[in-house]
Amino acid sequence: MAVQKGIHILVTGGAGFIGTHTVVQILNEGFKVTIIDNLDNSVEEAILRVRDLVGPQLSKNLEFCLGDIRNKDDLEKLFSKNKFDAVVHFAGLKAVGESVAYPFRYFDTNLVGSVTLYMTMAKYNCKKLVFSSSATVYGQPSKIPCVEDFEPKAMSPYGRTKQFLEEIARDIERSDQEWKIILLRYFNPVGAHKSGKLGEDPKGIPNNLMPYIQQVAVGRLPELNVYGHDYPTPDGTAIRDYIHVMDLADGHVAALQKILKTDYSGCHAYNLATGRGTSVLEMVHAFEKASGKKIPMKLCPRRPGDATAVYASTEKAQKELGWKAKYNIDDMCKDQWKWASQNPWGYQPKP
Repeated sequence: MAVQKGIHILVTGGAGFIGTHTVVQILNEGFKVTIIDNLDNSVEEAILRVRDLVGPQLSKNLEFCLGDIRNKDDLEKLFSKNKFDAVVHFAGLKAVGESVAYPFRYFDTNLVGSVTLYMTMAKYNCKKLVFSSSATVYGQPSKIPCVEDFEPKAMSPYGRTKQFLEEIARDIERSDQEWKIILLRYFNPVGAHKSGKLGEDPKGIPNNLMPYIQQVAVGRLPELNVYGHDYPTPDGTAIRDYIHVMDLADGHVAALQKILKTDYSGCHAYNLATGRGTSVLEMVHAFEKASGKKIPMKLCPRRPGDATAVYASTEKAQKELGWKAKYNIDDMCKDQWKWASQNPWGYQPKP
């Protein structure tokens, strides 16, 4: 389902974990890409590695702009110089616990930033959007698997910013049917590019399970804090739907192909997940197997805002986007370990 060449995509937050992996796949499709990122939780080295991975020819189709989506001038500069066909919008903060402690940071970056972006898109008549949403909009679902038409019940300021932004997207599309929007609800992205050159490199103590396990495995952190070991699950730890970041990247390409086709209309949400639940302990054991390392663990109380078990129904994405996850837990852990062992300090040299 190739789309004609010469199409120009703006990727906000394109230097981040999911952003970089997606930009590689978009460039491989032959699209032109401009990244805007303020490098708040990412580094320019990641973009240099994207160039390296796609090679000198495709790398010519990539531009990087240091800028912030909250800043109207940064966006004006970008949109006045380029004619974008669509926007893939990743830029935002994404830690549940941090959002509970600092809600204003999340409202400012996620809500104000996105609205500023959408207003600029409307002004320059760029009305095709793939939005990075999240499974956190489901909160603690009353039943699983999560289906896209469940009523959203986000449990944290972070989750609520994603829920509000989905509503805002629907309102924008209702007011002007020229907008074509896809909301992608990711479950738990893990893994890394199979080359070992790209991966997740959070600043500070990681908030997510896999980068945390990885930092314990390479000796950067002494032990893994397991939050919640008394959940009503087979082993007492929370259950999540983990998805390989390359499957996620391919999901964005499928969504782009969909909105660039003339017959797509409206604003629709899709789960991107494997459809299988895996507990924290199962994930730890799979990583131990892939890395050959023992992961010391400390059992801690549950975190506020965390759900017991969340996994997805993936039928809608399969049927309407023609997308399905290809990789399993073992693939995720193997690729993540390759990245970790080659880059124990992430994109930085050892401090």
